[in-house]
Amino acid sequence: MAEETRNPDTFRAELREWLEANCPPSLRDGNNSMEAVCWGGRNWQFASEDQKLWLDRCVARGLTVPTWPRDYGGAGLSREEEKIFHDEMARINARYPLQSFGIWMLGPALLQFGTEAQKQHYLPPIARGEIRWCQGYSEPGAGSDLASVQTKCEDKGDHWLVNGQKIWTSYADKADAIFALVRSDREAAKHLGITFLLIDMDSPGVSTRPIKLISGMSPFCETFFDDVVVPKTDAGGIPAVVGEVNRGWDVAKYLLTHERTMISGMGGSAARPLGAVLQDDLGGVMDAVTRAAALKAEIDGLAFALTAERYKDMAEAGQGVGHASAMLKYVGTELNKDRHELLMSAGGSDALDWDGAFEARPADWLRTKANSIEGGTSEVMLGIVARRVLGLPG
Repeated sequence: MAEETRNPDTFRAELREWLEANCPPSLRDGNNSMEAVCWGGRNWQFASEDQKLWLDRCVARGLTVPTWPRDYGGAGLSREEEKIFHDEMARINARYPLQSFGIWMLGPALLQFGTEAQKQHYLPPIARGEIRWCQGYSEPGAGSDLASVQTKCEDKGDHWLVNGQKIWTSYADKADAIFALVRSDREAAKHLGITFLLIDMDSPGVSTRPIKLISGMSPFCETFFDDVVVPKTDAGGIPAVVGEVNRGWDVAKYLLTHERTMISGMGGSAARPLGAVLQDDLGGVMDAVTRAAALKAEIDGLAFALTAERYKDMAEAGQGVGHASAMLKYVGTELNKDRHELLMSAGGSDALDWDGAFEARPADWLRTKANSIEGGTSEVMLGIVARRVLGLPG
């Protein structure tokens, strides 16, 4: 691909040619579900040779993190080029080569708050899929009220001593490291005294316990810290704290906007249009009510996708998304829930087949319920929209 000032049409043509030549046919099924994508990490087992080949090829081009700077493993794409990248990936139904909380959440936080040494140390391995991160935010007594975190972090001179518990830690049992909010000053005001700390999951005293869900899956875990020693700097002098000590809430808020925006994307990122799914899977048999509901869902999804693109362009221009991320998160998750409700309803008894081929799987339908809880509940999001976006009185 060409250099910085690229003609969009030329860039699209070059990218299309590269994707056609390099994306394995077996990975052109549009399946970007949590179970199908590559998450990377020290212990990752590739599902196929094609999955590894696709990752290696994209890593070499910086396409696992296309908008990150080249110095940190990215392709340095502009917003316009990123849109073209997603368009061309969708055109051939390509699976994304790598997904991770390192890409979605920690990476943007490091780009904003990390030192140059931290960026050079942490970002390229994330881009290459060599390390898998999980997020240590929620606690049994601090969910939507995240600033109430109580996991204790004591300054012991050359290291931090961490004690406490996190909950709903997605894939903690498979992660190599965790970025966590810890209480480093218990006398400070609620939103102060919090530090954003990076912890190796192999550290003595770190343990996890999967939480089995009604779906039978266990993507969430309880995570325990029992006298965990976290060196203030590693052997190479890289700090374990991102941002300033006791100012981790600044990092947390910034990261939450990315998490909420990422979750909101589920409302407009379906691999296939809803009408096409129903048409193909139900053999073209759709009553008028179902057709009308599918059409409305598609229009709402397209309108939402355009709105999300507008906010992304604003962020790229330096205006930021800010509290509007709560609005995007709420609408996106509700649209995703509506889509799966319609699929389940239209599918009838066929949709109840747990391992069936129909796209409306009970496990996926159940999972959408969590979207309106994780990253801030829908009720909290509506409160933020009312107060911070619309300026309504308390």
